[in-house]
Amino acid sequence: MSFTASYRKLYESGELGNRVKALYGLEKECALCPRNCRVKRFEGEKGVCGADSTLYVASAFPHFGEEPPLTGVYGSGTIFLSHCNLKCVFCQNYDISHGGEGQPVTARELGVMMLHLQSQGCHNINFVTPTHYAPQIVEGIYEGARLGLETPIVWNCGGYESLEVIRLLEDVVDIYMPDIKYSATESAKRYSKAPDYPQVIKQVLKEMFRQVGDLELDFRGIARRGLLIRHLVMPNNAAGTEDVLKFIANELSRKSYVNIMDQYRPLYKAFRYPQIARPITRDEYESAISIAKQVGLSRGFTG
Repeated sequence: MSFTASYRKLYESGELGNRVKALYGLEKECALCPRNCRVKRFEGEKGVCGADSTLYVASAFPHFGEEPPLTGVYGSGTIFLSHCNLKCVFCQNYDISHGGEGQPVTARELGVMMLHLQSQGCHNINFVTPTHYAPQIVEGIYEGARLGLETPIVWNCGGYESLEVIRLLEDVVDIYMPDIKYSATESAKRYSKAPDYPQVIKQVLKEMFRQVGDLELDFRGIARRGLLIRHLVMPNNAAGTEDVLKFIANELSRKSYVNIMDQYRPLYKAFRYPQIARPITRDEYESAISIAKQVGLSRGFTG
């Protein structure tokens, strides 16, 4: 392979095992995300995310619908985790994230699953909504590394992360792919039940950027390491897009790779909220692209 994931060094030094122990320590009375539910997941208790200590996986397959730097030629080895620590009323994967659909998987089984994706040529292992299962995932990476896993890891998250957990993921994760959902407290509270989201996401993004920097591509245009940001344009500016893009450009980097997404649809419970009960218009999306260009961003979007 042209690039070896950073966790190989952690595994060989024994540090990866230490990270697993530290993360499980945060799950004992759960503090794996900013909600700090403090529930005893090992005793079967469940917090806001709806998960106990058993890892549930909804699906695992080579995904060709992700950003081009992730999918490349052979796809992104995407593993969808069940449950979620955000409660977005417009969730497009609500059966998985809210309903918890999936099958129980041990750490060793997860490692084998990753090896299977690697054997299919996937350019990365892409964990979707991983926040609440960070200990189990890193243990799975440990098991995979023991068996020969060397494919880069993508942390594909909603951005509502514990700063302590993200610090423990340094050199475990090669590519961070967070959403930036909102810049305003009111929207974060109303649509995701997370009023502190705008404050949390800024700290988390700065730490992610410190660890991996701007997205780096190899000669094929495939991501090797770095930060890939997603932002979903919402109707009636519910996401606060201008402030989001200004933050990225001014406090992270104007070289940031930002996928400005136009696929918002009023799914799940969104129809109950008049402000977001319709798709976005072409003008709303083009306005977001225009703002991105005005603040100096240019990577990850067209228009």
